[in-house]
Amino acid sequence: MKAVLVHEPGGPEQLYLGEWEKPQPAAHQILVKVAATALNRADTLQRAGKYPPPSGASPVLGLEIAGQVVEVGTGVSRWKTGDKVFGLLPGGGYAQYAVIHEDMAMPVPKGMSMEDAAAIPEVFLTAFQALSWLGKLKSGEQVLIHAGASGVGTAAIQLASKMGANVMVTASATKHQICLALGAYAAIDYKTESFDKKVQEITSGKGVDVIIDFIAADYFTKNIDSLATEGRLVLLATLSGGKVTDFDLRKILSKRLQIMGSTLRSRSLEYQISLTREMAAFALPHFQKGTLQPVIDRILDWTQVQEAHRLMESNANSGKIVLRVTE
Repeated sequence: MKAVLVHEPGGPEQLYLGEWEKPQPAAHQILVKVAATALNRADTLQRAGKYPPPSGASPVLGLEIAGQVVEVGTGVSRWKTGDKVFGLLPGGGYAQYAVIHEDMAMPVPKGMSMEDAAAIPEVFLTAFQALSWLGKLKSGEQVLIHAGASGVGTAAIQLASKMGANVMVTASATKHQICLALGAYAAIDYKTESFDKKVQEITSGKGVDVIIDFIAADYFTKNIDSLATEGRLVLLATLSGGKVTDFDLRKILSKRLQIMGSTLRSRSLEYQISLTREMAAFALPHFQKGTLQPVIDRILDWTQVQEAHRLMESNANSGKIVLRVTE
């Protein structure tokens, strides 16, 4: 089969379309003919040699797929050939065929395109885990979502709104409108405004209950200052680095704060299955009704994968970058 491969660790120019061995479904796995996949930060890091796949995972890039079941492994009871599915993978999505555990696959909502379905798994599962499982977000609470126009950000805005929370975001000014249209009530331009001061202004000095952050070091002190008493900070990435200096830890004690971090790819299969089931139960009815929707910046043919990676690394996209997998 064809797959996107990497000549050697480096920039987008190292990506090429080549031949790779077609996977075979093991017990409780299904083989999917991939119609579409989507980009994630993990893909660009893995391409650069900075984020190896988990043990046992395919070394081929790609953490999410949408397509049609063409073969089922022994013991599979949920799916049959011809079913349209989408889901999260530990690797192998940038290919014509991929295997996925039957309990990690979800049914493509009726009328939804494969490209739309491929844009859902990673960002909505990550956002749901951060908001519900880690942040314990409750109806009526205030949540600040950094990088609001990113894939996870656009998913988190919608999910938090459906959970009854009041959502504010940080994003560049050109991306505010999309965040507000998705359900945020306030958008802060991180390039020209100090978000901690704006949060205090917007909340009349109380602060927010939950913060979802990908930036880390450069935002840490301001995040702590932006949290309300008993607030929760969820760290999902360290885009500005992982080391903080000259910070007064007593702020954490005095405000009784909780700080937690998580990655999803390295979690156990059992954890990911449980998360998939709970997110699907919450979100699939909304996707079916159109009250939740994946936000796609653009769809490219997978022969344009180098361009897609350059676009993601430029931070110019709002929402997901999807690759259409062709013959």
